[in-house]
Amino acid sequence: MKKILTNTYFLAIVACLLWSTAFTGIKLGISFTTPLNFAGTRFILSGFMVLPFCGNISAYFSDIYKNIRYILVVGLFQTFLLYSLFYIGISMTPASLTAIIVGGAPLFVALLAHFTISDDRLNTRKMVSILIGISGIVLIAADKFNVSWEKGKVFYGLIILVLSNIAGSYGNILVSKGKGEINPLVLNSAQQVIGGTGILILSLFLEDRTFGVKPAGYYISLGYLSFLSAAAFSIWFLLLKRPGVKVSELNIWKFLIPVFGAVLSWIVLPDESPALIPVIGMVVISLSLILLNYNNSKARNHPGIFNNEKPRL
Repeated sequence: MKKILTNTYFLAIVACLLWSTAFTGIKLGISFTTPLNFAGTRFILSGFMVLPFCGNISAYFSDIYKNIRYILVVGLFQTFLLYSLFYIGISMTPASLTAIIVGGAPLFVALLAHFTISDDRLNTRKMVSILIGISGIVLIAADKFNVSWEKGKVFYGLIILVLSNIAGSYGNILVSKGKGEINPLVLNSAQQVIGGTGILILSLFLEDRTFGVKPAGYYISLGYLSFLSAAAFSIWFLLLKRPGVKVSELNIWKFLIPVFGAVLSWIVLPDESPALIPVIGMVVISLSLILLNYNNSKARNHPGIFNNEKPRL
């Protein structure tokens, strides 16, 4: 039982299932306040939730001091840019569509990893899988295309979500490349507090200020999403820093996010329901990620053949 609970794949699935519930919670939360204000508050609170699990408080701050530049860069991409863009995007887009687009993040991780990590290269089969997945994203975006800002609001929201995917993908790579440099829980806690503070400051310039007591639904949504971030990101950072774990292969499990996230949104949110093109796009993206995972599995078993190398005799 213990082996199952600590298994990399099992923990990756748990983190992804947690993330898949976020889209509905965010839609409920931002109905009571502005998107960036909600995001900033959420991630500051989430960072403090991780703090009790980081060990000795003096060691915590010592770790931050020694790695402050690294933490700032991770916080910039993994929280500030990722979630500033994400919350703006989801405020313009149905939660189910957001889940589908965000579920395509592994495609961008695989592309970026090819250019930034020497032992995580693409081969022809992986490239075909990625092109299939991107075609699913293009299909959904084309269905919502309209150059008018008002009529094309969903289309522009989808573009912003793709940019959010790219920022988050690079953040994953930064965490993976920093194996052994810092306790993953300390990194998660500090980067969320720093990134969340940045988002909250940004909200002061871009949004109307919201003060006062809010309905119970706001606090329930905020509390749950803060816990979700604390738990899911801590699990993910621990996995990214495990020896032998490749960032592109771990991110394949995120194909679960669009399926569960979209279905949950259709069930819970009264103004959302499945439509033909988004469902086709979700199937195409999920298929591409399954193919990518299959190719990675084949590459591990036959490294020479599936990386376009001659087999060693």
